Amino acid sequence: MRPVPLKVLGRWFKRQLPKSLFGRSLLIIILPVALMQIAVTYAFFDAHWATVTSRLSEGLAGDVAWVADAYAADPSPEAAGRLIERAETSLGLSVAVQPGTTLPARRRVSLFAAVDRALEKALEARLDDPFWFDTTRYPAYVDIRVKTPAGVLRILAPRDRAVATQGHIFVLWMTVATLLLTAVAILFIRNQVRAIERLADAADAFGKGAEGHPFKPHGAREVRQAAEAFLAMRSRIQRYVEQRTAMLASVSHDLRTPLTRLKLELALAEPDARTEAMKRDLSEMEHMIDEYLAFARGEGGEAVERTPLRALLGEVSEGAARAGAEVRIAADPDLAIEVRPMALKRALSNLVMNAAVHGEHVEVAAQPHAAGGVEIIVDDDGPGIPPDRYEDAFKPFGRLDEARNQNEKGVGLGLAIARDVARGHGGDVTLGRSPMGGLRAVVRLPG
Repeated sequence: MRPVPLKVLGRWFKRQLPKSLFGRSLLIIILPVALMQIAVTYAFFDAHWATVTSRLSEGLAGDVAWVADAYAADPSPEAAGRLIERAETSLGLSVAVQPGTTLPARRRVSLFAAVDRALEKALEARLDDPFWFDTTRYPAYVDIRVKTPAGVLRILAPRDRAVATQGHIFVLWMTVATLLLTAVAILFIRNQVRAIERLADAADAFGKGAEGHPFKPHGAREVRQAAEAFLAMRSRIQRYVEQRTAMLASVSHDLRTPLTRLKLELALAEPDARTEAMKRDLSEMEHMIDEYLAFARGEGGEAVERTPLRALLGEVSEGAARAGAEVRIAADPDLAIEVRPMALKRALSNLVMNAAVHGEHVEVAAQPHAAGGVEIIVDDDGPGIPPDRYEDAFKPFGRLDEARNQNEKGVGLGLAIARDVARGHGGDVTLGRSPMGGLRAVVRLPG
């Protein structure tokens, strides 16, 4: 059999360790305490309990040897009676003479083998005659039998004369102390880990766009420092988002004002081919500005609401149906999720419209995900995208080959906006091959 390499053994041992901070902290506290308790208990039994038991067994073996020698010297009934009385009063031994009997053939083994070993060693050192003993039959006594020429001497000795009976009290105290220390460790570690869990929940909620998530620093000084740093970071990010939103609103207003004037001038101009071309250019410019602003804004200021997905998919699919695509929706009416509805609607609209532009049939489905949360799947029967270009499709302002030039009316931001919104909710958007032959876009959102 080949030996297991230390590196493989180390990896296996690492996989067995707890993965959570609570479990690892508890292991750091409990394992040394348990090892210390085991070492102390072992040292106690090895250096104290076993020694005391050995000394007691030697004393009892000496008394048994004296009784056996006295009986062998004078086995008469009168002498035996005096011996039994003296052993009872002076030595605390109950002696009975059983003439014509033999020693039992077998002996039951004690749970504590050290007791049997100590007593057997002591009796072998003191007795020349065959003997038998049992430390398990009677809870308070030790049964010892010695074979003599006149018969068998049966001696019942109190158990505390052969065994240090207080050892279990020490073990009990050690066990109680270990449980008490474990309970205290669990209490304190749980309080420290709870503070870190609250910080993680607050960071996760902020990453998903939840506004006003209640959070206050708790726990040890280092955890409080991390929490205060998170609060300061959250405040800076919120100020940045507010400033950017205000700036973009101003830019939007400034750009739309001249566009509105141009649209008015063209509306009043004489209709001809040149005017119609200018109107198309103006419409495309307005659409491009809308996409630039939507991508830069990211819908960051919208509040999170519990949104039914089937109703949202119905609204998203209306635009694709008007574009001439056949859209089918499959979603449970009761399926809902905490999202920013307008942001998610825009992301799904980009995906569905992208599918409608390149395919004649579009299927949109929403379902719970096995790992938690939900996934929204958009399939089409268009030409699709080569697998090695999936990530390129998400690049802002990126253009794919002529086989599938997404967002033809815009500037290549449709999929980029969709992924940005999904990741803003803590999820993601991935692309793949659709069973319908075209492209499949999967939006996964946490619950």
